[in-house]
Amino acid sequence: MAVISVRVNEEIKKRMERLKHINWSEVIRKAIIEVLEEEEGRNLARAVLLNEKIRKKAPKGWSSTEVIRFWREHRYGKTGKRR
Repeated sequence: MAVISVRVNEEIKKRMERLKHINWSEVIRKAIIEVLEEEEGRNLARAVLLNEKIRKKAPKGWSSTEVIRFWREHRYGKTGKRR
């Protein structure tokens, strides 16, 4: 595991020392994980909202199959061989 250090003021340190039965490293680890998951979830939510904003509906009558076929024929010709 990697090691990080955290600074707390003297009052907090004294209070922590009174509760020796608590694994403070584990408390801090869980708090970090909680914040990471919350932020990552928030970033995902932002990405979904952004995707919905920029997403456009295809015009009526537009066919992706026809567009793909057109460009494949344009690139490879009717024979299927690359030009």
